Amino acid sequence: MTIAEARARCATLHVLPWDEDLIGRAVTRATAAFVRASPQVTPASGAPGLWWIGAHGVDALGGEPVLARQLASIARLWHPRARVAIADSCVAARAATWETRSGPRHDASPTPVLIPPGGCAAYLAPAPLGLLTIEDDLRASLRALGLHTIGDLARLTAEDVERRWGDLGLAAWRLAHGLDPRRPGLTRLDATRAVTADLSPSVETTEPVLFLVRAALDRLVHRLVADGRAAATLAITLTLDDARGALPTGRPHTITREVQLPRPLARAMPLLERCRALLEDWVLTAPVCGVRVAITATAPLSGAQGELLDTSWRDPAAADAAFARLRSTLGSDAVVRPVARDTHRPEHAAVWERVDDTHPGPELAHLASPHRTTAPPCRTFRQLDPPERVDVEPAGDAEAPHALRWRDRWIRIVRATGPERLGGDWWQAAYDRDYWRVEDADQGPDLVLYQEHPTGTESGTSWFVQGWYD
Repeated sequence: MTIAEARARCATLHVLPWDEDLIGRAVTRATAAFVRASPQVTPASGAPGLWWIGAHGVDALGGEPVLARQLASIARLWHPRARVAIADSCVAARAATWETRSGPRHDASPTPVLIPPGGCAAYLAPAPLGLLTIEDDLRASLRALGLHTIGDLARLTAEDVERRWGDLGLAAWRLAHGLDPRRPGLTRLDATRAVTADLSPSVETTEPVLFLVRAALDRLVHRLVADGRAAATLAITLTLDDARGALPTGRPHTITREVQLPRPLARAMPLLERCRALLEDWVLTAPVCGVRVAITATAPLSGAQGELLDTSWRDPAAADAAFARLRSTLGSDAVVRPVARDTHRPEHAAVWERVDDTHPGPELAHLASPHRTTAPPCRTFRQLDPPERVDVEPAGDAEAPHALRWRDRWIRIVRATGPERLGGDWWQAAYDRDYWRVEDADQGPDLVLYQEHPTGTESGTSWFVQGWYD
């Protein structure tokens, strides 16, 4: 509030001049006190009275609740109602300090707020826009459009936000999703690492853009190595030549995409392969007249020393680069992993899932098979998709198969194990089957057959080959 408003509320108000040196010394003393609770302490720039404090590695000391109580007890040496919050991101932690949580008494100190891991975006969604650290003009523009909460901003698309408000709007949109690059620490802030190039005339394909990206990566990686850093997140910004920014007050139409690396890298070729895969999936809505390559997040440079005669040593970055080349050559869905599913139906018991570098997903699982408990070790079940119909000759009066005709040849069966009855899925596509595992007289692969029994209004039975072991 203004001084006049404050005097109207308190007639005995005493106004003191702002003393930058005095406040700076007080911030330094408080920072030194907070170091007793955590080794990572950073006073917030331009906001005296606000600190970012690291909460990693405190599990052995009691976890985050104990750390929050320690920080609150230290902070209350300066202010009786100091507020403490712990979250994955600084933006969510700052917003949580404004949450009203008091103790049993009304005048008690606020209770520390702990946001669970991965819950920053959900926590921020109902909060007002005033809790985002953004420009006043941008906040007023958002409110004029009827956006009053952080969740309202997060529901917009990144392209629309960037086209209307440029880099400032895109930064606010990321904060609304809990993506805050600020981190507590006693180290220097990373300098901006970016290379910008113009394209004249404009191009309609990504091949010339990739040429510029490669040159930019060479320069950026050279700077990273000189500083002892490695790239953790890479951003490519394309400026589109669609006349949207032709007016004197208009902003250039830019679109930004990020590449989040599974591990920090300081080598140009693996980074280039990831950029190539990103650009090949990029659908251009207009010619490109400019490109900007920026390293938005870094990590300390580390490396493993390999030995020439040690054949067991592998470079993890080489495997990542190989997967990136496969994606760029065969498409973004070329690298997949088998994932087991909780179902008895063999053809649905495993699916191929796209491997995402930034979200590894579930661990690798073996393809499920109808006789996985009896399968010999070191043998793989090759499942047909879809199963193939065959003609089966029974062994006299027995129900076991004696011979079958598959792919225009007869196969004599010397041993059949079964049947194993499987059925279910009555609510969507009911099935009722008897599974057999058979051995070929000609020493061929062990086949897995099943006899499909009729369900509903169907009649008769049919035989199918599900797959084989090799």
